Parts: sequence; C-alpha cells; structure tokens
Amino acid sequence: MISGRVAPSAAALLFFLAALLAVDTAVGARGQLLLGAAAWGALALALRHSTPALRAQAVVVVVVATGAELIGSIVWGVYTYRLENLPLFVPPAHGLVYLAGFALARRLAGRERALVSAALALVLGWGVAGVTVLPREDVGGALGACVLACFLLRGRAPAVYAGVFLVVAALELYGTALGTWTWVETIPGTSVPNGNPPSGVASGYVFFDVVALALGPRLLQGFRRLKPKVPLRSAASFRVMRLIVPTGRITSSGGTGSPSPRGQGRSSSSG
Repeated sequence: MISGRVAPSAAALLFFLAALLAVDTAVGARGQLLLGAAAWGALALALRHSTPALRAQAVVVVVVATGAELIGSIVWGVYTYRLENLPLFVPPAHGLVYLAGFALARRLAGRERALVSAALALVLGWGVAGVTVLPREDVGGALGACVLACFLLRGRAPAVYAGVFLVVAALELYGTALGTWTWVETIPGTSVPNGNPPSGVASGYVFFDVVALALGPRLLQGFRRLKPKVPLRSAASFRVMRLIVPTGRITSSGGTGSPSPRGQGRSSSSG
C-alpha cells in the first residue's frame, strides 16, 4: 500500500500529468527531453514513498507499457503522437497512471463495489454510445469495453482496474482534445472503425496491470534474494580484517598503526 501520510494523491498525479500534456503542446523534440526528465523525476519521487511491492508493480507497468507503445504507435500505427515519435515522458507517465489509479482505489477503500459499479456503467455506456450516437463510429472501442467489463467483473483486482480506467479515461479525453496524440479512424490492417479515443482503450492499461500484479511479486522476491548477499560479504570482510589486525589501526595510507604502549610493555615483560 501507499503510505497515506506522504504518498501523492490521485488528484496530485493527475494534475501533474495534465500539466505535462499541456506544456507538450508548446514544445518541440528538445523540449520533450526536459518533460521526460521531469516525468522520470516525478515517478522516482512517487516510488520513493511507495511500498516495495507497489514499486515492483509500477516498474513492470513501465516496461510492459513501453513495449506496447512501440508496437501500437511506432510499428502498427493505431495512434500517433504529435511529433510522430515516442515522447520520453510517455514511459514514466504509464507508471504514474498506475500509481494514480491505485491511489484512487485506496482512497475509496471500503467503497470498492461502488467504484467498480461506476466504472462498469461508464465503460459500457461509452461503448454503446460509440456504436450508436457518437459522431465517430467506435467498434474497436466497444470490443475493448467488453474486455474491460470482464476484468471488472471477474478480475483479480477490480478496484484497481476501476481506478485506472477512470484515470485513463480522463487523460485520453484530455490528451486527444489537446492533440497530443490521435487515434486513426480505422485500425490498420483491418476494417474495424475506431474512436478518438476508443471507449475501451483502458482495457490495454488493465492488461498492463494484470501483468504487473502477476510479475511484481516475483520481481520483488528476486531482488530480496540478491540483497542479503551484499551485507554478508561486508561483514565477512570486516571479520577478516579484525583477524589480521587485532590491535592496530588503519591509517589514511592504508597501513596499520603501532600497537599501544600497554601492549608493548606486556611483550617486553614476557620476553
């Protein structure tokens, strides 16, 4: 869990991401490097106040989501960023989105059923609207909405999925309105029409969450297995040093100091 005393709230993370997207509209590729540095710094700060388990999950999200971004945007071309690149701030932003969704779910602890019900109603309503009344047909989004609904109903962590959906929906509507990224009208290689943004876009984010919840604990266990080796080696080195130099002192040059006068007196008398 995130520490409620010092962890950033979902609102704070959303505000930062919204400001990031707004600034991006006014900068070029070099400016995006600075935005990327700011996003990585914000993620590092947020993870600093998170538990080890949540850190591991966020790291998995960043890795998996970055791979999906490269395939979906650069290779497949389902959507395109403003400068037709993958901005440096996008990978850490995925980690911040996950933390924001998690924080929202935690903030509504005890009301998980209401949170999941609200998310389910919104995604299904959006999906139906995309194939009935919205000006741009969104069959692809409707399919994704059905997948997301299954996760909300039968998934491992429905409250987290619901929180992430709400965060993603807000950012997708905001980001596409700004023109930070644009979804193509028809999914490349198919005849399936797609919305801008698609109603079921959050189903992809939920997939990242599923992978994070599955691999995060394993990543943490692997790290904990490696971590004890360092202090044990240090302690062994210290014991060896004490055996070699039981009474001397290590000087700035790396040698040892002379034994104490008291030790010299005992040596002379025993001789």
